Amino acid sequence: MVALYQKLLYLYPRFYRQQFAEEMTAVFRDVDEEARRRGSIITMKFYVREAGGLLRGAVTEHFRRIFGSQIPSPLFPMRFTMRPGFRFPKSTSFLMTVILAGIVLAIDKAEAIRTALPADIAPVGPMWAPHVNILTTIVLTFLLVDFVAAVGWVVLFALHRSGVQRLEETSSAPERS
Repeated sequence: MVALYQKLLYLYPRFYRQQFAEEMTAVFRDVDEEARRRGSIITMKFYVREAGGLLRGAVTEHFRRIFGSQIPSPLFPMRFTMRPGFRFPKSTSFLMTVILAGIVLAIDKAEAIRTALPADIAPVGPMWAPHVNILTTIVLTFLLVDFVAAVGWVVLFALHRSGVQRLEETSSAPERS
């Protein structure tokens, strides 16, 4: 059945299929195994539901491809769709750290230049309070930026979860009492 499912994925647009086919197949394979363990009726219900969902999803994605992703599909307006725009590259945190390190070094160099100037030159612009250390300010800024980034990531993650995460929270068949 997995081979048939993989063939049916060709109903989706090529770009969507390249982005999500592997994940969709893996989820289908996992839920298929679980449904088979629960019995043939549950397995058949699962196949019917998945075939319908696959066809609806393919029609919706073709609609989005033709008319744009911002226009909701008139056929399935409330359906959650995965879009690659919300995925972050794994290198993002590393690059942000490198950029922050560059900023810290630039601030440190500017501080060294400021202290190297003669004391009789009148200060220009706001001056730091004597009890505030530049290193303390940098560390506090770094912690604040990390906190804001973590909150943003949590919000985006909660709003745009992948199909695997949503499927882990649902049951493939109703629980038997």
